[in-house]
Amino acid sequence: MARAFFGGQVVAESDRFEVVEGNVYFPPEALREVFFRPNPMHTVCGWKGTASYYDVVVGEEVAEGAAWFYPDPKPAAANIKGHVAFWRGVTVER
Repeated sequence: MARAFFGGQVVAESDRFEVVEGNVYFPPEALREVFFRPNPMHTVCGWKGTASYYDVVVGEEVAEGAAWFYPDPKPAAANIKGHVAFWRGVTVER
């Protein structure tokens, strides 16, 4: 079981996940959507493709761009399509 925490809340939880480069990628259905809002940021990884981001919001606490995902990854990263990973103050335990 993997869980992501922010602001005293579990924002994602699943017993199904992928680990890539040390990051836990949660399937989309693992997210508690009420804690996420789109962020306009994008970055590019040479082998995974273009990442999109979410802000993680719990009450008044905001972790901007703290969740990322690959909506259309390159073939080498097909196993994480749509899966979400975290940083910037979001704690992941497994």
